[in-house]
Amino acid sequence: MSRLPPLLLLCCLVALPSFAGEGRPSRADLQRVMELHARSVVRVRGPKQSGPGIIVGTAGQVLTSVEPVGEAFVGLNAATVEHDGKALPARVVLANAALKVAVVAAPDGTYPAVPVKLLKDGDSLDGKWVVGVLPATKGQPARPMAAQASGNAPEPFYDVPLALPPGSPVFDGDGRLVAVVVQRTRRGCRVLPLGEVKVQLASADAP
Repeated sequence: MSRLPPLLLLCCLVALPSFAGEGRPSRADLQRVMELHARSVVRVRGPKQSGPGIIVGTAGQVLTSVEPVGEAFVGLNAATVEHDGKALPARVVLANAALKVAVVAAPDGTYPAVPVKLLKDGDSLDGKWVVGVLPATKGQPARPMAAQASGNAPEPFYDVPLALPPGSPVFDGDGRLVAVVVQRTRRGCRVLPLGEVKVQLASADAP
């Protein structure tokens, strides 16, 4: 079982250049996101329920919503990550009820982590184009969709008019993970930028 301290995950969550393009993502951008989604999205099953998660660390760290796991299970092997046809035991590294986000760690190994992007100080997702993958339905396969994030949500959250379940990844047009869905809303979903996750991981690693 992976016992890496949370701070080691921060090497994955580094600031990258700002959004390369401010326009609507192209068809090629959507296809890139779809490929990343298919490769790196997993199912997280916890003591409460299950939901999607996204691999953010090559050693098996998975970012998801807090819904499958709760704060009482931090440090315990209380989750399962379904990846590559296998159900892998996972330890709860972080679970924050206020931010509605969690990180679990699958057993040591090599995993297909996605590229990530942190907002720089003073930067914002408000008005930026982002991409999510809408889940498959009976008559429709999973498909990538672009939408503009809104800063009308309470800080540090943003609202995105896409019907994505909690734990789903949200990418920029360059295929970099920028946020995770933490809540469904009447008009779509509420997302948390990765910078807030980094802050919480740093706190969890502090003595």
